[in-house]
Amino acid sequence: MVVHLACGALHGVDAYRVDLEVDCSRQGMPSFIMVGLAEGAVRESRERVLKALQNSGFKLPAARITVNLAPADRRKEGSAYDLPLALGLLASAGVIPAEVLEGWFTAAELSLDGRLKPVPGMLPLALLARKEKARGLIAAPENAGEAAVVEGLPVFAVQTLGEVVAFLMGRTQIEPAQPAAPEEGSLFPLDFADVKGQERAKRAMEVAAAGAHNLLLIGPPGSGKTMLAQRMPGILPPLSFEEALEVTKIYSVARMLHGHGLMTQRPFRTPHHSDSSVSIIGGGVPPHPGEVSLAHHGVLFLDELPEFQRQALEVLRQPLEQGTVSISRSTYAITYPADFMLVAAMNPCPCGYSTDPRHACTCSAQAVSRYRARLSGPLLDRIDLHVEVPAVSYEDLRAGRSGPRSAEIREKVLRAREVQTERYRGTHCRTNADLSGSLLEEHCRLGAAEHDFLGTAVRNLALSARAYTRILRVARTIADLEGAQTIALSHVAEALSCRMLDREQA
Repeated sequence: MVVHLACGALHGVDAYRVDLEVDCSRQGMPSFIMVGLAEGAVRESRERVLKALQNSGFKLPAARITVNLAPADRRKEGSAYDLPLALGLLASAGVIPAEVLEGWFTAAELSLDGRLKPVPGMLPLALLARKEKARGLIAAPENAGEAAVVEGLPVFAVQTLGEVVAFLMGRTQIEPAQPAAPEEGSLFPLDFADVKGQERAKRAMEVAAAGAHNLLLIGPPGSGKTMLAQRMPGILPPLSFEEALEVTKIYSVARMLHGHGLMTQRPFRTPHHSDSSVSIIGGGVPPHPGEVSLAHHGVLFLDELPEFQRQALEVLRQPLEQGTVSISRSTYAITYPADFMLVAAMNPCPCGYSTDPRHACTCSAQAVSRYRARLSGPLLDRIDLHVEVPAVSYEDLRAGRSGPRSAEIREKVLRAREVQTERYRGTHCRTNADLSGSLLEEHCRLGAAEHDFLGTAVRNLALSARAYTRILRVARTIADLEGAQTIALSHVAEALSCRMLDREQA
């Protein structure tokens, strides 16, 4: 008897439908055959499932068992097929009626004693189940709260395989699971007012947050670069529901939800400079999201930027431009979302003190040149703001809290973001950092004086077309922070002043 069950497989951070077909035939020698491009963990499910059925008190007759995972031309990975496979075997062998499985989605790994264990990517699987108009989703207790975040889909947390069968047969009642609580913790634990001095750098952080611009902080050790970067999440707008859902899907696939439901805080990722390009961009076997995807709709902070491997930095070019990362290997081609703000920090030279008047720099001109050359021109072009963070004076250290608090900066950022949301409604843009093409020309028009000023700067500094575009975007953001309808000369001048490396290379 052939039994059909609906389940799902992950591709990137989304799920697609897989039809699991089980046929138990009494004709021929007893055997177990699985087809449909099943990877190692799926093929190994045979031993897990058969032993789980036996230890749960179910006895299958000797038969020639054939299992097909359709579509057969797409690879299937992971252990989420254990539960649907066990139910399919029971129905095909006539132990339970096949009708009780109709309309249900199931996803769980089975232990040898029949307990249900969690699997990654439950949120995308739940979204697929709702799309397929499933009667409900049966999952392990550790996954149920995550799946219950999806509205309109009943999710049932079940402990064991025996309880699943009893529930489907109507012999026991289980109440639908409640959505897991959002992640805990203070939204804004760190305050900009705790950073002594550095008013210019704080202003650059405000501009970057208002327009979702990429930012590079350059200064000697101990000047506060890391402190500033750590406070960026506290001035960013809250995640919208759609953004939160996208971020949660990524963390669900990466097994990083840790029992929480919908993520409500913007991610802040800080990979170490020794991390490989695969850990930063994603990929591997099996493929997994990298740091650029884990920072989606949040901040990716790269401290000691020139110390990162050259290859790890160069792979950032695509996500910085497109907001996605595409990974193609011999066995798969996959695309992950990677729309993040890049905040990076670096010393001005190998010893770190070339811009600190209190210390003598020990680096030769060649050493400084080699140090800066670790960052390619195309990568620096994609960073909107290059800002100097000077050494903090003793007077600033002795002073109390300085400058505006994070809450005050955040209010200005929110107002600027609201202006952008209304301006770009119905277009592909969400913030000024997305401006390009005709939208850039429409919303970044300059007067004659502004054109003359910017044209002189482009010629004297030998700026690229990409740098020119980013200066216009930053100028538009500065105008939005001031509530101005048009870009003034002062806005262009401030945007140019935030291109430190361009000025030094001219």
